[in-house]
Amino acid sequence: MAVLLPTVLAVYSALLFAGSANANNALDVNDNTQNNKHVEIAITVWGSDWYYTVCAVMGATALTIIAMSYKKPRTDRIFFYMCAAICTTASIAYFAMGSNLGWTPIDVEWVRMVAGGEGRNREIFYVRYIDWFITTPLLLMDLTLTAGLPWPTVLWVLFLDVGMVVTGLVGALVKSRYKWGFFAFGCACMFGVFWELAFVGRRNAKRLGDDVHRVYVRCGVLTLVIWLLYPVAWGVCEGGNVISPNYEAIFYGILDVIAKPVFSLALLFGHWNINPERLGLKMGGPEHQAAEAEKSDLLRHDDGGSAGPNGTNGTAQLSHEA
Repeated sequence: MAVLLPTVLAVYSALLFAGSANANNALDVNDNTQNNKHVEIAITVWGSDWYYTVCAVMGATALTIIAMSYKKPRTDRIFFYMCAAICTTASIAYFAMGSNLGWTPIDVEWVRMVAGGEGRNREIFYVRYIDWFITTPLLLMDLTLTAGLPWPTVLWVLFLDVGMVVTGLVGALVKSRYKWGFFAFGCACMFGVFWELAFVGRRNAKRLGDDVHRVYVRCGVLTLVIWLLYPVAWGVCEGGNVISPNYEAIFYGILDVIAKPVFSLALLFGHWNINPERLGLKMGGPEHQAAEAEKSDLLRHDDGGSAGPNGTNGTAQLSHEA
């Protein structure tokens, strides 16, 4: 591990260097023609440079998280692996966008005369939505598992999230005003997620202890505030064609860095002294079998009410509240 980490970081440093104005020829290799159609509103070299920079930040964060995970036994690494997967996926997506790949030209609803944004069609990065389709459910799993929410509620939250991402993609690919209908559906799904996190999740997290509640609120508030800005970004980028693709790259890039690396590190440091067994997440080994046997005994004598954590390291009786 001591040899691997510096080696891979060197690769990402080389990638950053490749994104300099003199070295970056991605737009020459992968030009602005897709499906035999030339796009008029597209990123320039410095937009590509920015995407490569965010790619490096995401990748370096993923490697840092993997290195941190070695301080924990494998049975306690679920949050580390999910956060590493989030940042790794985002790094790949940003590499694709920096390389001017993973997009399709879509005619704009309104032709704007803004710097770097003149034209009748715009570059829409569908790879961004593939990234969100993978990473946002993992991010929400981080939060819902921290709160100890029951699986039916977790699945409902994930459904709303997938609906939000898919409707955002479909809306971005529609050239007429009907895109705003999909935008409205996506916002409705997003506020459904917010309801579950802000009310149901927070209430459940408080039952698991002050330390769990603290990390949940900290990361949950960060998520809600940042996610509220994504519809704004969509509205001025794919939706309304108000700002150029270069500024789109900056807007989404900043949001993604906060929503993924910053969120991941905040969550993991908050979880550092929290035993996953308290959240019902101890996996594998004799300890897990013993905990499950104890939990079964408790459930047989339970009258249907919810219980708090069993001692300081016991398995939490999860709330059945949807």
